[in-house]
Amino acid sequence: MPTTRNELQQRAQSTLIQYAFFRWETAVILAATIVLTFLLPRPFFWWPRFGWPLLGLISVALLIYSSLTDAEANADILLRLYQEQFDPRSVVEKDLRAKVETALEYQRRIESQIRQQKPGPIRDRLEDTASRITDWIGNIHALALRLAAFRSDDLLAREREMLPKEISRLEARRKLESNPAVQKQLDDVMQSKQRQWQSLAELDARMQRASLQLDQSLTALATVYSQIHLVDAQSVGSGRAERLQADIMEQIARLNDLVSSINDVYDFSTKGLG
Repeated sequence: MPTTRNELQQRAQSTLIQYAFFRWETAVILAATIVLTFLLPRPFFWWPRFGWPLLGLISVALLIYSSLTDAEANADILLRLYQEQFDPRSVVEKDLRAKVETALEYQRRIESQIRQQKPGPIRDRLEDTASRITDWIGNIHALALRLAAFRSDDLLAREREMLPKEISRLEARRKLESNPAVQKQLDDVMQSKQRQWQSLAELDARMQRASLQLDQSLTALATVYSQIHLVDAQSVGSGRAERLQADIMEQIARLNDLVSSINDVYDFSTKGLG
């Protein structure tokens, strides 16, 4: 089951904290704190003995806070986590892999844009929007995987070429056959072959639709990215954020239905070839 965006965010924050601890700035702060504590424990008469450790602790805490609130760093780490979950390398077709990578890049930029929003109602709604986009990216990845499998399926390609010829041969033989029992058997075989041919034709049509839908989804993602730039505090009352969410939900539902229907037809077609 795919990991939710909230879970990925928790992992991203944990990674950011680790990143903050291992930044060169943190090493400099810790080294300076240790040196000053031992060599210059009280630079002023009013300076407490725990002054340098306290200052070092405050500096590290500020560094961690700046790392956690860094929109670009957070978006980059989320992108890496999304790439692990929706790995583009699992898509063998180069052009389809590029489309998954493009979708992930749009998601990274959307996450960065949301992080730059001030805390409040509009950011909360955009956070919910981003959670929906995770489902969207998951469907794009699933669709790309299915399209890649379809394109590389040599068995389907052979059957697409051979089935019309087999049906023609069976029809020609049926015309010459006089034995009723053999005629019935030939009719049954022809019906089976014709059903398989219809299934392949339907699968081809749905895959063409899937390829077009994948391009349309990338265009829609680009539109969402542009719209998020326009969302501001005034959008709370205008309904712009709600319309944006509704558009995203429509895209998710459309892709989900398409992936499900392709899986049904694809499974039926491949079972028929077995």
